[in-house]
Amino acid sequence: MTNAAEEPALVFDRRAYRLTSIDMLRGLVIVIMALDHLRDYVSITHQDPMDDPSTSPALFATRWITHFCAPVFVFLAGTSAGLMASRKSPPALGAFLLKRGVWLIFIDAFVISTAWTFSPFGIEYPDDPAWNGKTLVVMAVIWAIGASMVILAGLQFLGRRTCLLIGVAIVLGHNLLDPIWPAGGNGSWPIWVALHSQTGKVMGPFGVWFVYPLLPWIGVMLLGYGTVGIFQSPPAQRDTTLLRFGLALTAAFAVLRALDVYGDPHGWQVQARGITATLMSFLNTTKYPPSLEYLLMTLGPASILCAFADRMHGAVKDALVMFGRAPFAFYVAHIYLIHALSVVLGVWQGFAASQFLTWFPYFPERYGVSLPGVYIAWCLVIAMLYPFCRWVAAVKAKRTDWWLSYL
Repeated sequence: MTNAAEEPALVFDRRAYRLTSIDMLRGLVIVIMALDHLRDYVSITHQDPMDDPSTSPALFATRWITHFCAPVFVFLAGTSAGLMASRKSPPALGAFLLKRGVWLIFIDAFVISTAWTFSPFGIEYPDDPAWNGKTLVVMAVIWAIGASMVILAGLQFLGRRTCLLIGVAIVLGHNLLDPIWPAGGNGSWPIWVALHSQTGKVMGPFGVWFVYPLLPWIGVMLLGYGTVGIFQSPPAQRDTTLLRFGLALTAAFAVLRALDVYGDPHGWQVQARGITATLMSFLNTTKYPPSLEYLLMTLGPASILCAFADRMHGAVKDALVMFGRAPFAFYVAHIYLIHALSVVLGVWQGFAASQFLTWFPYFPERYGVSLPGVYIAWCLVIAMLYPFCRWVAAVKAKRTDWWLSYL
């Protein structure tokens, strides 16, 4: 049995199931997530860098590093649910996960989607007039977490080992659907296509765009829940296991990607532009839906970092732990803040504010700043959110009110 001196995760927080290594990793990925959304909203380059074969290495790296965010976020949500299972009965945990999952879906569909567009009563769609005037509902990572929680609420009754086996089966096997699953898009496919493809549907006054295909993310959350025993072991044993798993997953990615026979619908190629371009092709795995290679590429290094998290000290780690203890508050606030900054930037550049009351793909041409400007804006956003998130984290650390578990 460990004490507070051996396990720094249990210090300064009344929620004794919290681990500082988990909070630090969660804080790191959510801060990086802000960089990705700033690139969307203030960069002069509106196209996804991963789709542009001539993109610069710096821009590619800026997008690539953000690939770690969603897998780590979803995996750790499952891990946190597993840690909560040590103090909740299966019925109590199931009820909590069900309610919180539905809550997150609601927030993503209405509160966060409004932040993406600043137009809750509908926008214009230059590329699809059939959607004109519809209120855009963006089902992104919070939707994926919420819906996966709803599934986990039921599956956790089967036991941790069964959840782990189901998660492994989904993550390893879902790419078998690639050749046969409908491609999605804005066509007439039924809504179940959103399980494994990005797709959009007009539903009355709403245009619902499923950015995150759900099935693989269910697998990732089940992995987080099923492997929680690693995080419940003594610190030294935990870190050794995390390191071994991280190295194994990273090596599996390198081998599987090099063989290029299974695990991602898009292969890589040796590029005439040289080794840097070839490396970019090698690392350009598929996120929507997250392929097996994509998940190995991200969860492996994340596991390695988590193994060393308790050995890190200093102000940067403290700030990341703080952000990691207020991730929901950070996520909701940062999208509103980033969109507001894009309106200010657009007006400063001579555009009308009304041109930015829409989703970022429809922002005007010639708007935005270069990549260094994106990084400056990123630092500004993090600094502006720091006091708010510090206050939220402090409240959650000092109090155990039931409603704080939903923030």
